[in-house]
Amino acid sequence: MQLAAINPVNWPNVYVYSFIMLNRCEEGHRQGVADFHVRKSWRLSSSQRRCLFLILLLAAVWFVCKSDMRMIHPELWNPFSRGSQAVTASVNDSSPTEAPGAGGPGVNVSSPLFLQTTLNTSTEAANTTTQITTAPVPYTSPGPYFVEYPHDYHFTINEPHTCEEHKPFVVLVVPVEPSNRLHRDVIRNTWGGETLVLGKAVKLLFMVGRHVGDGAEAVQEQLLQESRRHRDVIQSDFQDCYKNLTIKTMVMLEWLDFYCSGASYAMKVDSDTFLNGHNLVNMLLTAPRNNYMTGLVASEAAVLRDLSSKWYLPVDLYPQSHYPRYALGLGYVLSMDLPRKLVQASKHVKALYIEDVYLGLCMEHAGIPPTNPPGWNYFNVGPVAYSRCAYSKLIVTTTEQDADRVEMWRDFQRPGTYC
Repeated sequence: MQLAAINPVNWPNVYVYSFIMLNRCEEGHRQGVADFHVRKSWRLSSSQRRCLFLILLLAAVWFVCKSDMRMIHPELWNPFSRGSQAVTASVNDSSPTEAPGAGGPGVNVSSPLFLQTTLNTSTEAANTTTQITTAPVPYTSPGPYFVEYPHDYHFTINEPHTCEEHKPFVVLVVPVEPSNRLHRDVIRNTWGGETLVLGKAVKLLFMVGRHVGDGAEAVQEQLLQESRRHRDVIQSDFQDCYKNLTIKTMVMLEWLDFYCSGASYAMKVDSDTFLNGHNLVNMLLTAPRNNYMTGLVASEAAVLRDLSSKWYLPVDLYPQSHYPRYALGLGYVLSMDLPRKLVQASKHVKALYIEDVYLGLCMEHAGIPPTNPPGWNYFNVGPVAYSRCAYSKLIVTTTEQDADRVEMWRDFQRPGTYC
């Protein structure tokens, strides 16, 4: 049998051939022993040499077969590759241009605010092995008008079971600075202390970031003690500052989607406001349960181009002269299907530092317009002078900085007619 006649894939035949050859070697060995005793010589007989040659030849053939099998059928030799398919995928970096038709109704896909993410697969790389070396990615600042979102932020203080335990109809989330204990206590002792309104459960939570600078350790320790006492603080590890309000809002939406999706509604409300919970719940009893956001809705709001403005945005970043419809950030309500939809939309819209405008852009991308509230005076961005009559007709209003909100609440809660 010639070596070329051996099929390397059918390597079990080699063992049959080996068995035959070994039998012949055994016969040769017996003959060689007889020759040895006859000749009394330490030299190998011709039959022994042939036997040794055949053994070496068979070992070489077996080795070649084994090597060929690994090259021809690697999946039979590598248990980790069985049942798997090699695919090489490359994800392009964020591009400032959205693919045609990717935006929602009325979306300007040529705007640099909209991103494109493409996924390319290559089947030619199925039988190739690529070594990938991971190098640290240098930090790139998002610039003065954008913030670092989406990003992998983590919750350092959390109440993961609070919605499961309280089963709220509406969740009130108040973004506040970590060091602003005063505002949190005022809210707890006023409208935030209501847990049952018109027979519906209401849950209050505070959303904070990480305090940076002098006294950071003391602030964090105080926050931990406050959390252990009240069980109403949610903290993430982003830097808490005005420019990061968009991050705080998006992290709030992430939390609501992951930990509180069983609620019917959520309301984001600023810490310097007065909230009429009765009117809020009464409005939500007949509100839509899906694709619903309401508040003080701005329509055709002009983009501010004055460099001295707190909300300045350059033309090259947003060339349109007006923003899409959006609900002002003092307080807005949303149905609980929206947190996930807005987080998904944020992957396609660059994160502006103007929080409420950014949510409006995400709503536009998702094709969901905000809804005007049923009452024109329900949401008030300008401080409304306190009176029992005026406050009985609104849902939320900002208050004067020197207003005694605790005393206002006590007066508002006393028995009697409002007007």
